[in-house]
Amino acid sequence: MKSRELDPADQSQQLETGDGSMSKQRRDRSAQRKKAHGLSFFHGLAIVSAAAFSCHAATAVAADCQSLAALSLPNAKIDAAQEIDAGSYTPAGAKAIAGLPAFCRIHGIIAPAPGSQIGFELWLPRTSWNHKLEMFGNGGYSSDISYADMADRLQTGYASVATDTGHIGSDPAFAAGHPESIVDWGHRAVHETAQKAKLLVAAYYGAAPVHAYFKGCSTGGHQALMEAQRFPGDFDGIIAGDPGNNRTHLNAGFLWQYIANHPHGDDAHPIIPASKLSMITQAVVKACQGLNGSQDGGLPTDNFLTDPGSCHFDPATIACKGADAADCLTAPQAQALKAMYDGARDPQTGERIFFGWPPGSEGSSAVVERLPGWSLYWADPAKADQPARLTYWRDWAFDDKWNWWNFDWSRDMRAADAKLAPIINANSPDLETFRKLGGKLLEYHGLADPVAPPLDSISYYEHVVADQKEKHADLSAGAFYRLFLVPGMAHCSGGPGADRFDAQSALENWVERGAPPDSMIASHADGEGAATHVAFSRPLCPYPRQARYDGKGDPTLAGSFVCRDDGRSREPPSVGPDYSK
Repeated sequence: MKSRELDPADQSQQLETGDGSMSKQRRDRSAQRKKAHGLSFFHGLAIVSAAAFSCHAATAVAADCQSLAALSLPNAKIDAAQEIDAGSYTPAGAKAIAGLPAFCRIHGIIAPAPGSQIGFELWLPRTSWNHKLEMFGNGGYSSDISYADMADRLQTGYASVATDTGHIGSDPAFAAGHPESIVDWGHRAVHETAQKAKLLVAAYYGAAPVHAYFKGCSTGGHQALMEAQRFPGDFDGIIAGDPGNNRTHLNAGFLWQYIANHPHGDDAHPIIPASKLSMITQAVVKACQGLNGSQDGGLPTDNFLTDPGSCHFDPATIACKGADAADCLTAPQAQALKAMYDGARDPQTGERIFFGWPPGSEGSSAVVERLPGWSLYWADPAKADQPARLTYWRDWAFDDKWNWWNFDWSRDMRAADAKLAPIINANSPDLETFRKLGGKLLEYHGLADPVAPPLDSISYYEHVVADQKEKHADLSAGAFYRLFLVPGMAHCSGGPGADRFDAQSALENWVERGAPPDSMIASHADGEGAATHVAFSRPLCPYPRQARYDGKGDPTLAGSFVCRDDGRSREPPSVGPDYSK
C-alpha cells in the first residue's frame, strides 16, 4: 500500500455530524486547543460521511489494521500493526491476558531528536469503540508498559496507549551516554506518544477521539502533572496519583534518609534497622489514636491516621530504658527518626529541600517483604551499603566519581537543580492554559505513603490555588483541579486505610457531564480471592475537607461520614524559592 502522509495535526479535532450537531462548547474547545498548539487540521485522511459515522455513535467503522503500518508519521515509524483475535493475548515479556475483544495492536518507535528512541504500544478495539483514548503512566524509571491497565480499558471500548519512556530497563543508568533519554523520560515521551496515538486513532476510525484521558501513579502521577503543566492540550482529563513530580528534590529526600540513618562515613551499619519500622508505626498510631474522632474526623479504633499532620509523635516516648531491644529506640535511633520526619534541609540557610515522610508511614505496606515502608528507598534495595537512586546522581546529575558522603546540601543541590529541574521537574503552579482548554485534573495521595510525601502534593495544590487567586480573584482552583487525600493508604494502593476507589468514573463525570467530584467512596478489603470482603468504606473528600463520623451511623459505612472543612489551618511547612524549581 502506498504511504499516506499525516501532518502533526490538531490532536483534539472532532468531526461534526452532517447536520452540524456538535455542541458549540466542543467546537470552541477544539478551536482553543488548535490555537494553543499552533496545529493544523488533519491532511490526507479520508473523511467518513455522516451516514457512515457520527462522533456520538456507539461504534465506528475501522480501517484495515495492517494498512496503518504504511502511514508516514512525523519522526516515527510503525514496526508492528497486527490484528489480534478475541480471547487471550500475551504481550512481549508479560503474562497472558484473557477475555480481550478483537483489537488492532500497534507498536512504533518515535525519534523526535537524534539519540531519542521512544517506544509505544497502542491497542484499538476492532468494534464498539467508545470514541475515547486513554494513556497510562509508568512506575519509577521503568520502561514497563502497563498492559493490564490497557487491557482493562480495551475491554470497555477505549483505545489505550502507553510508552516505554524512551529506554529499556528500570535503572537510571540507562541515561549514561544518552542525554536525550533524560529528556524523553522527563517529559517528551508521553507527549510524543499522545500525539502519535491520536493520529493513528483518526486514521483507523476516521475520526479523532472525542475525549482523551491520562492516568498514572507515582512516576505516572509525575507524568500526569507534567502533561497538565507543559502540554495542556494533550488530555481533557488527567488522574495524578501519589506523584513524584518534584523529582530532583524527591531523590534528595531519599539521600537525606540514607545519610540520616548512618553514622557519617559508615555504610555498613544503619542506625534504625528495617525490622523496627513496623513497631514505630504501631507506636505512632497508638500515641495519636486519641486525636481520631476529636480532631481529624476518624474513629478511635482506626489503625491508621486520618490526619497525620495533627500527630506530633515524639520518638523519645519509645526510648529504650536499658539496652537496645526490638520494641524501643536507642538515643541515636530517636535522633535519626526526628531528622527523617523533618526532611532534608540546606544546613547553611535552613531552607527546606524536601518534606519529610509523615507519621504512620514508617512501615507502611511492604512492596518487598524484607523492606517495609521507608526502607525500600532509604538505601538501594539491591545493595544496602549505598543510597537508592545512586545512578541518578552519578549518570544524570554529576559523574561516576560522585560520593554521597561528600554531598554539599547547598552547593550540590543547586547544581543538580540547575542541570535537571528544567527537564524533569513538574512543579509549575501555572495551570491556566489547562483550565482555559477545559481540562480537569483529579489528584489523589495516600496519607501513609512511604515513597512520596503527601505534604508535597498539598504544597503543590496550595501553590496552584495561590496562582489562580492572582489571576482570577473570583475563580476557585477546585473548578478544574481537586486533590483527594487518602487516609491510611500507602504508595498508590495498599495499607490499612480505604484504598479502593473509582477515580476514573469521577473524572469522566466531571469532564463529560460537568459534575465535579464532591467525594469518592473508598473501601478497604480483607481476605484474598473468593474470601475477599469489604471491611469498611469511607468517603474521600476534596482537600481541605475531611471525612468526619456523624456519631450515630454504622462506622463501617461511608454513609455515616460527611465531608467537612472545620476551618483549621492546614498550611504545609513553608518552602523557599529553590524548593519548586
